[in-house]
Amino acid sequence: MNKELWDKCVKFHGHECPGLAIGFKAAEAAIARLGIGFSPDEEIVCVTENDACGVDAIQVMTGCTCGKGNLIFRDRVKSAYSFFERSTGKSIRLVLKPFGRNMDRKEKQEYLLNSSAEDLFEYKKPHYSLPQKAKIFQTIICENCGEGASDHKIRFMDGKKVCLDCFEEYSRGF
Repeated sequence: MNKELWDKCVKFHGHECPGLAIGFKAAEAAIARLGIGFSPDEEIVCVTENDACGVDAIQVMTGCTCGKGNLIFRDRVKSAYSFFERSTGKSIRLVLKPFGRNMDRKEKQEYLLNSSAEDLFEYKKPHYSLPQKAKIFQTIICENCGEGASDHKIRFMDGKKVCLDCFEEYSRGF
C-alpha cells in the first residue's frame, strides 16, 4: 500500500474509515489494471454506483471529479465502480465482494487496506457504454422562482419554463 497516497486521501476526506479504504483499493486496482494515471481533464471516467466515502479516494487518486464531468454518480447503492479510458477504450467494473460481517470498523479498514484487489473485488465488464464527454448547457431562468438552471433540465408547466424544483409532476399515479 502507498502510505503517502493513503494519507493524501485521508486528508482530503477528513478521516480514516473502511469506506475510504474501499475507494482507495478500487482506484488502485483500476490504475493497475487499465494502466491509467491521474486525469487532468476527461481522459479517464469513473461511474460510481454510490455516493459514499470511497468516492473521495477515487477523486484524489484518479482526478475524476463531478466538476470536470468525468465522475458520474449512477445511484444504485452498490459498492461498484466502473472506470473507462477514453483513448484506448479499455474499461473495468469493480464490485466489492461481501466480507467482514463480524468485524468492527478498524478490523474492516485493516482488512481492506491489506488485502489484494482480487480478494476484494469482482472484476467485470461495465454493462453500459463509455459516457459522453461533459457538455456545457445554456442557462434558462425559471419563470417561477427566478433561479437559473441548465436548459436540459427545464420543464414546461402552465406555459412557463420552470426548473425541476418548481415543476409539479402530473402522473395520475402511473
